[in-house]
Amino acid sequence: MRISGGTARGKLLAPLTGLEIRPTPDKVRQALFNILRSRFGSLQELRVLDLFAGSGALAIEALSCGAKEAVLVDQGKQASTLIPKNLQNCRVTDRARFLNQDVLAALPQLAGPFDIIFLDPPYDQGWQQKALTRISELSLLADNGVICAESASTEDLPDSAGLLQRETTRFYGSTALHFYSQPPSEANLP
Repeated sequence: MRISGGTARGKLLAPLTGLEIRPTPDKVRQALFNILRSRFGSLQELRVLDLFAGSGALAIEALSCGAKEAVLVDQGKQASTLIPKNLQNCRVTDRARFLNQDVLAALPQLAGPFDIIFLDPPYDQGWQQKALTRISELSLLADNGVICAESASTEDLPDSAGLLQRETTRFYGSTALHFYSQPPSEANLP
């Protein structure tokens, strides 16, 4: 796997071994970032949260494309080795924080809001619903922010979770990307 855009473009990520981490395929990651650039114009100054971060590829791609900062969370043993190595190799360590712990336990400790939240848990285990609900309860998504939840294309995710509403789903072979947002808070309405 390699970073496809920004300052770390072309950098190879540390190789994965075993089945503990299922990386987002390069073509899906490129499509995802095209969608994000279309939505935000630029990732400059955006705050990113990468849940079930695995190798850290999604957060690193965002940082490479100008995101202000990223928090990566994953409790996996392989992730605890790969993520720091990949952050250092791509020279984004100064804008990233890695929490090697359970995602649901980490969420209440995080200072939101985040503009982009990547949610890429193990497939078909119900993690997306649990994480989406907690993200909504804790108000971790910024107004105008987006959650990009990945699943198997055969897995059905909820249309809503708390205040979060699914905008759309895009299919890429055996992978589906679900995009969630929330209506602006009443305090921010004219």
